[in-house]
Amino acid sequence: MSNLMSIDGGPKARVTVIGAGSWGTALALVLADSGHEVTLWAREPEVAAHINAHHSNPSYLKGCSLPEHIRASADYAEALADAEVVLFATPSHVLRTVASAVKPLLRPEQLIISVVKGIENDTYYTMTQVLREVLGGVVSEDQISTLYGPSHAEEVAARKPTVVVVASYSARTAKTVQKLFTSPMFRVYINRDILGVEVSGSIKNIMAIAAGVAEGAGFGDNAIAALVTRGLQEMKRLGMRLGASQDTFAGLAGVGDLVVTCTSGHSRNRTVGKRIGQGEKLEDIISHMNMVAEGVKTTRSVYGWAQRLGVEMPITEAVHAVLFEGLNPRDGVYRLMTREQKEEIIY
Repeated sequence: MSNLMSIDGGPKARVTVIGAGSWGTALALVLADSGHEVTLWAREPEVAAHINAHHSNPSYLKGCSLPEHIRASADYAEALADAEVVLFATPSHVLRTVASAVKPLLRPEQLIISVVKGIENDTYYTMTQVLREVLGGVVSEDQISTLYGPSHAEEVAARKPTVVVVASYSARTAKTVQKLFTSPMFRVYINRDILGVEVSGSIKNIMAIAAGVAEGAGFGDNAIAALVTRGLQEMKRLGMRLGASQDTFAGLAGVGDLVVTCTSGHSRNRTVGKRIGQGEKLEDIISHMNMVAEGVKTTRSVYGWAQRLGVEMPITEAVHAVLFEGLNPRDGVYRLMTREQKEEIIY
């Protein structure tokens, strides 16, 4: 880190956020509030220009004023010049492409943070696994970390109290990232189980779609509570099959993120599910969305992953059938309700 000092006397870093969507913009605000020098890379030049001219990003985060010292650029080289920390906040399906594009501009001493939620189609890689593979030879895995937890961008940008976890392949890196982000309204815990954090924080988006479908179809609170509870078991079942820690699923990246994503009106995944439950077609919904609902693509990944590993995930299977096989949501619920009777197993 540089020798510059932040407003609270701690190390001041030069941070580049790759991705000026709602989450990237909100985290840029958190970092700027903590005294760091922040540059936002935006895919659209007009978004970068608007941020620089008006100190706001209405395309992705309406009603949020940005500090004047946050600057934006649509050029990778300009955005990454002198960066000590590089934070990836892209949609999951473009992370590999974007990481490949910026790799020649990175340096071994830089810290790499992913706040991308999802499981890559075909490879079934988590997002830090994608970064490990793509950036190998330039950045070591010990320099890579991820930030997850119940944290809607709209509330973070409004400086409402938010608590998340950082997980890394290195305890030292996790501690550095914890200090980097911590502010009075943004608290960061360390979790040593990076796989469990990423798996749970990705699968919860599938469960949010299911909860939205249940709400849209008018199934009631009982059904949604059951989906959240049994959805947690599916997250644990797959995660523990892969070697994740059971405790992670009871934490912020697990049940914490699951609850907020399944119940909040800010959740894009829940909104997609709700509209499907009301009779709209997925293609029509997606075509009119400005931002990505990660759970749609993650459903394909997790469904295939579970099939390959022989892990039973009935809610995920039902969501996959509704999204991609034309199953009527009511038939999907009937399928879940009439499965073979079982004991409730708590791992």
